[in-house]
Amino acid sequence: MTEATTVRPSNPPTTAPTIHYQVAMPKPQSHLFEVIVQVQGWSESVLDLKMPVWTPGSYLVREYAKHLQDFWVEASNCPQPLQWCKLSKNHWQIKTEDASNITVRYRVFANELSVRTNHLDATHGYFNGAALFLFIPGFEQHSIQVTVVPPKPDWTVTTPLPSVPESPHTFEAADFDTLVDSPFEIGCHQVYEFEALGKPHQLAIWGQGNANPERIIADTQKIIEVEAQLYGGLPYEKYLFLLHLSSGGFGGLEHKNSCSLNYPRFGFRAKDKYNRFMQLVAHEFFHLWNIKRIRPKVLEKFNYERESYTTSLWFCEGTTSYYDLVIPFRARIYDTKTFLDGLSKEITRLQTTPGRLVQPVSESSFDAWIKLYRRDANSDNAQISYYLKGELVSFLLDLLIRARHGNKRSLDDVLPLMWQQFGAREVGFTSQQLRDTIESVADTDLSDFFNRYVDGTEELPFDKYLEPFGLKLMGIEEEELVPYLGVKGKTENGQDTIVFVEADSPAGVAGIDAGDQLLAIDGWRVTTEQLSDRLKEYHPGDTIELTVFHQDQLCTFSITLGAFQPSRYQIMHIENSTDAQKRNLAGWLE
Repeated sequence: MTEATTVRPSNPPTTAPTIHYQVAMPKPQSHLFEVIVQVQGWSESVLDLKMPVWTPGSYLVREYAKHLQDFWVEASNCPQPLQWCKLSKNHWQIKTEDASNITVRYRVFANELSVRTNHLDATHGYFNGAALFLFIPGFEQHSIQVTVVPPKPDWTVTTPLPSVPESPHTFEAADFDTLVDSPFEIGCHQVYEFEALGKPHQLAIWGQGNANPERIIADTQKIIEVEAQLYGGLPYEKYLFLLHLSSGGFGGLEHKNSCSLNYPRFGFRAKDKYNRFMQLVAHEFFHLWNIKRIRPKVLEKFNYERESYTTSLWFCEGTTSYYDLVIPFRARIYDTKTFLDGLSKEITRLQTTPGRLVQPVSESSFDAWIKLYRRDANSDNAQISYYLKGELVSFLLDLLIRARHGNKRSLDDVLPLMWQQFGAREVGFTSQQLRDTIESVADTDLSDFFNRYVDGTEELPFDKYLEPFGLKLMGIEEEELVPYLGVKGKTENGQDTIVFVEADSPAGVAGIDAGDQLLAIDGWRVTTEQLSDRLKEYHPGDTIELTVFHQDQLCTFSITLGAFQPSRYQIMHIENSTDAQKRNLAGWLE
């Protein structure tokens, strides 16, 4: 770092400079992107540069600046490097003197293969704008050009940004938001062109595995058509699906004209795994409307330096999660049984998470920044995912509306209405406006529903809303019943460790703690793999002696086992359902 300049607030100049980024990767195996920012036409004595701390679609402050190194500044008319200082974790200030053409150089370490970070190795380069680029405060709305310098002549560049004519590997973003919203893939990946509803699309695949591009494209075309029909058309001119085949990753990040997908490289042959992938595609594509354009008021304009709090992520992500089950079913990628089984699995996840009775889903939305991505041993006791509960709240709202209106209205009608009122103009909505829109479609006051199930922690009444459709929810127990202990464990490095203890469970009351090393029951050695079978030897009310290492101390706890607990939940048909129930069911699952 050179000598610090005088710290003072900066006011953006009235004359806009031109901004050009160059991204090189001369030694990709080093995992270092080399970035050059060229600012031409600067007219002020101070130039401020900042780096985002998060990226839209992933609600966690990730501190992207932690990977930035080797910051250096020079000017075309200055023989010496310009002086600069760092004012905060993501803020650099440069004393520009009389320089008008300024060059900033820095490198970014990139060795995290996820959809929201950067990854560079000998096989490819991938980056997201928020995790790579500095911005000039006050000039986020100005156009930007980016030139990529591949390390090898056979490496190509794929991005949703339009290319600049007669400028190799150069692309233009209308503003910084667009740059952040446009991932880059550089390498020898495969690119497949296809059409859907008369518009061009691309599927770019990096990595080796058993993915079948022809099958994926055919099913993706079906998903595009079903979702476009729901919203009334496609709001883009072209779209890119960017797929990374990894050893065991899973995830997606939505963008306005593209999405990044990460999926296990050999996860496409088994039917259930392939269905899960198509749900991921449906989810991220659905987001091009719901959250990228239909978004909460606080996200109408992005503040890349701090959290933006909203209680509506249960709708943005949860409703999208409900439809990522619905859309492939409507596209006939899988059948009714698979759809209902998928819902049953989600209900099982909810009903076996104690935190559902502690944290409202609206609070889960608000606290995304500090809880969802920062799990600990107590997370399942104290919180619930806004993805999961939001999905099942949306499911119940869909059934509620359908039952009231004989399937002539549904949650399907809420989405295009939200699009017309907010998304098409990209005007943010408030939580009250969202609720008003849902109530207008339902044609009823939903205060009680929202108070209980969105802002409250009451159990979701699945049977109440399933019954009009001739369905019910059943708790399924294992064939050989297991008395309730209340722990989960895993074997790692030869040690059997308890990783979760349910609050108020027999184990929790006795004092068993996450992190304890499991050793024995009644003096006989037991592993986490054997634990369930060993407990089948006992009955509710029996007392066992559970021996563990607790912080390296050998401890034995007397624990009285509890009543049998359902291991899963299943949506099932009601016997002798009425004609009205059959009509409702057929209308929902048509």
